[in-house]
Amino acid sequence: MSAVDQGTAAPDVVVEELLDRRFSCRAFLDRAVDRATIARVLRLAQRSPSWCNVQPWQVIVTEGEATERLRAAATSFVATNGPQPDVPFPPRYDGVHQERRRECGWQLYESVGVEKGDRAASAIQVAKNFEFFGAPHVAIITTERVLGTYGAIDCGVYLGCFLLAAQSMGLASIPQAALGAVAPVIREQFRLPDERQVLFGVSFGYADKQHPVNGFRTRRAELDDVAYFAS
Repeated sequence: MSAVDQGTAAPDVVVEELLDRRFSCRAFLDRAVDRATIARVLRLAQRSPSWCNVQPWQVIVTEGEATERLRAAATSFVATNGPQPDVPFPPRYDGVHQERRRECGWQLYESVGVEKGDRAASAIQVAKNFEFFGAPHVAIITTERVLGTYGAIDCGVYLGCFLLAAQSMGLASIPQAALGAVAPVIREQFRLPDERQVLFGVSFGYADKQHPVNGFRTRRAELDDVAYFAS
């Protein structure tokens, strides 16, 4: 049992262990999360800082039939349409960013037995994004369109807090920019006004710990690769 589990860890160790334990879950149990636990996650995430305290995020949390309707509509949409995000996706990935993206992709495919070059099998795995990997809940995060980039940045900070809050409550999650690709579906399902932009979603619930897709972990860059001290 870790110091965190025993309740004797220093605050920084608690944060470190939450970060170490968190991973992008791609296979969930068919087990709903009770409303009180979800509300606790939302209350913790609500402490997220934002520029001038504008708190631009609005969160739609699905459960039960709402999750199933969105799952069916999103899957149907991507079968016949290309991505239609409210906020444009990156036009390309270059250099080290492309290398990291590819490494993550190959780890994923290897974990589920998809061989390099098997486009049919990889397409099936990609499609699981829109099935929410079997999760019983999705949190859709939107921002006010007029706030532009900075509203989206604030929502990114909120996302990080949400993920750690979920982890602290024993929940598994996966942040999904992919759900931005079905913004028209989300907009229709939840009657969003034009001034709200769909940014991304978070599928969450309880992890299927026996599924091989949940067995791999992505690497993080060394500190010297991403930060330097100016003096």
